[in-house]
Amino acid sequence: MQLYRFLTGPDDSSFCHRVTEALNKGWMLYGSPSHSYNAEEKKMYCGQAVTKTVEGHEYSPDIKLGSF
Repeated sequence: MQLYRFLTGPDDSSFCHRVTEALNKGWMLYGSPSHSYNAEEKKMYCGQAVTKTVEGHEYSPDIKLGSF
């Protein structure tokens, strides 16, 4: 089964740590990161898509993607 996640968060080290954790769990970067500015909060936010192939499992909308 092929899994897809889109990680988001503030543009700070916590976001980088979330992506690093996903990479160390076998997820692969998919595409380029994105950035968005929240004018109300006056903050930048980041997003990064990641994918992972998992053998021996079938897709269900109930699965917790972060558990892989």
